[in-house]
Amino acid sequence: MLKLGLDTESLHLWLQNKRMDIFGFIEKAHEFGLDGVMINIISDYGLDPEWGTLGSNAPEHLAKVKALLDKYNMYCEIATKGITYEHLMKVLEVADAIGADIIRTYIPITLNSNESRETGGEGKYDLGKIRLDFDPAVFDEAVTTFRQIIPELQKRRIKIGLENHEYETSEELVNVVKQLNTPWIGLHYDFGNSMMAWEDPEKAARNMAPYTVTTHFKDHIVIPCPEDKYGYVVCGIPAGEGNLDLPRLLSIILDNSSITRLNLEMCYPYCAQFKRSPGAGGVNQVGSGCFKVEPPLFDPDVIQPKQYYYPQEISQELLEEFLEKQMTGVKNSVEYTKKLCQEYSGR
Repeated sequence: MLKLGLDTESLHLWLQNKRMDIFGFIEKAHEFGLDGVMINIISDYGLDPEWGTLGSNAPEHLAKVKALLDKYNMYCEIATKGITYEHLMKVLEVADAIGADIIRTYIPITLNSNESRETGGEGKYDLGKIRLDFDPAVFDEAVTTFRQIIPELQKRRIKIGLENHEYETSEELVNVVKQLNTPWIGLHYDFGNSMMAWEDPEKAARNMAPYTVTTHFKDHIVIPCPEDKYGYVVCGIPAGEGNLDLPRLLSIILDNSSITRLNLEMCYPYCAQFKRSPGAGGVNQVGSGCFKVEPPLFDPDVIQPKQYYYPQEISQELLEEFLEKQMTGVKNSVEYTKKLCQEYSGR
């Protein structure tokens, strides 16, 4: 039976604006009838600078987190970024302490990152939110670095899932895991992120499925953004309300992988720039399929797409409105995902 989990990113406004901590998040996931959580430890607005939504790596804190997970018999995965040996060792220690058996990471892109950042939409809190230069040489560096950590993964029985995180095409990631050739490092298939690399999510699913060890289940649309270089951005939306063919994508992943869990990551409200040049992943322009252009979700005179993720920078009133929309979106996404998984099981 497929287990369903919730990524902390799904309620980022609640966590970043101190309306909920990691314990409240786990309680909410249990309230939604879910089987597990993925805890994002990347720093962002209002979060711990090293441990993100987890809050701390203090032993007594981690023991409390594990106790609550054990209380509800929930699985746990960790989401981080970066591939240095030192960083991954610290994450492995935390994973051990809370019983997490999978770590999602991605190769960070940090070239030309010294510009002044005044707002969240400009990358003030997380450079992953903006488009930076991309050098494919990072994949060769990743192979060398990951080889160092494999013995530790094997010893601790913890796997790494390398995510298609907005820059990477599926072929590039598959090439990395093929070179590593170990059961301890596979792929993390994000149902929508390949769009930001101009790659069709179905193509990415078919390429990545045989190597997939964990997932982010989500939905996307494309909306106009005249101020952006390409004139459009990819926009997160509650599952089942966007233009991704989620039933088809889910079938491809489940039919061609050995995963037993599906992690819902509802990135709403959120917009992402196209990170690579058109054609990088095989798609050259917007307009059809999941790249069909839809109207902006919110009035552009009130908030621009790049500001969706940080409405508190516009006004407290808008933050309160978006907090409600986000919680409702998660509720609806959970209901949709459960129904879709039941339909798949009943085929």
